[in-house]
Amino acid sequence: MTFLTPLLLAGVWIIPMWLATMKDDKEKTLAVIDYTGLYENKIEDAKLIKFQFIPQNEELELRSNFKTSDYYAFLIISEDLMKNPGAIKLYSETTITMDVKDHVTRSLKEYLKEEKLRSYNIENFNEIMAEIDNINVDVAIVKVSDDGTEKRSSSEVAMIISMVFGMLSYMFVLMYGTQVFNGVMQEKTSRIVEVLISSVKPFELMMGKIVGIAMVAFTQFLLWIILTVVIFFAVTPFFTPSVDLTQIDPNSMKNMEEMMSVSGFQLDKIVEIIKSFNPVMTLLLFAFYFIGGYLLYASLYAAVASAVDNEADSQQFMMPITLPIILGFFIAFTTFNNPESQVVFWGSMIPFTSPFVMMARITYGVPGWEIFLSMGLLILGFVFTTWFAARIYRTGILMYGKKVDYKELWKWFMYSGK
Repeated sequence: MTFLTPLLLAGVWIIPMWLATMKDDKEKTLAVIDYTGLYENKIEDAKLIKFQFIPQNEELELRSNFKTSDYYAFLIISEDLMKNPGAIKLYSETTITMDVKDHVTRSLKEYLKEEKLRSYNIENFNEIMAEIDNINVDVAIVKVSDDGTEKRSSSEVAMIISMVFGMLSYMFVLMYGTQVFNGVMQEKTSRIVEVLISSVKPFELMMGKIVGIAMVAFTQFLLWIILTVVIFFAVTPFFTPSVDLTQIDPNSMKNMEEMMSVSGFQLDKIVEIIKSFNPVMTLLLFAFYFIGGYLLYASLYAAVASAVDNEADSQQFMMPITLPIILGFFIAFTTFNNPESQVVFWGSMIPFTSPFVMMARITYGVPGWEIFLSMGLLILGFVFTTWFAARIYRTGILMYGKKVDYKELWKWFMYSGK
């Protein structure tokens, strides 16, 4: 999985790019029968979608011979769409693709909109519409630091980073915590733990398991980052269509630049936007919260695994551990809507949810004292859960053949034997 996971992660980005190159290049011709006579030549042809208006008296023949015709579909407009928007039907043997339906709807809607405006007899209508079409709004988001320094930012990029870090924290904590559970369970059921306990103390054995898998997790994580980036940049050129710049229409290029400007994704500003989120500090915080969240939950997973003899008996104890992880995941995904809400604030403070929520919140600017308080609480949470889990682990790891409930776990926790 160390080498397969980067392929999967890179595939998440590469496969959609590859699928995007597999466009339908077959030309589709649609017959149009307009009983109103108002819409002939008002539906514009697209690159692969053509419209052919035919006389009204050919409808019966078209319906009878449609299977043998060369038409992809046929469109019938029975009444004035301005008065009856539902007086249009599109017929085909198979389900019409969304691009065809959207093109027909969009073309007619634009035409009807212009006709409605023309009915008000506005002077210089064409000139006014041309001016309206050229109106663009480019809202630049700027972050102002305490010293007055301004840096360009982006709500879209902040949302994407927030969702990615929240998802990664959730996935890694759950995945590696489960590995600790499986490891302890395997050692107990195979009774190899009886040999290990003769050489080391139960607490040392538990911490060895937790720290050992933590090092494996951190090593895998670094390899995944490096390999994913290498694979992505190595494979991407094969799925990026080459563009002949001599064939590009200057007007189209101008429109493309305007679109890029409006959407806020000019190439010369991407680096500036990324820098505004302090990527080095963000990655360091992610490493801290990933390790802290893992250590907190791994100790609980180890305690549960030591208390039961099989995986089926562990379900009643796994639910209270899994619920805070799921809750933190859902709070993290609401962060970009209201990062300053009380739910998000306390979610980023409570140790059981902070590894997910704080990483989702960090891109929206969190005061330094809140970050340090959250980190301190997470460390205290790990110390407490480790101490709690160790008291259960020392008894449960050698306990066999007994159904365990919460009352029994409490007895083990309170047991002060040497």
